Amino acid sequence: MPRALSVDLRKRVIAAIEAGASCRQAAKRFGISASSAIRWHALSKGRDDVTPQRQGGDRRSKRIEGHADTW
Repeated sequence: MPRALSVDLRKRVIAAIEAGASCRQAAKRFGISASSAIRWHALSKGRDDVTPQRQGGDRRSKRIEGHADTW
């Protein structure tokens, strides 16, 4: 599974956007995708923390447990 990009990179991209660069310009400057820059900028507006969320985990048991009474 790929690892999340560093918090330092995220902060530098957000700082470049807040300094006046567009999201696409900042993405090209730091070598990331434009969608990542846009997403990180949107997340930074909603909260101060830019650390990545945990990846992976259990996604099926909730659906399976929902049908536990039918068996």
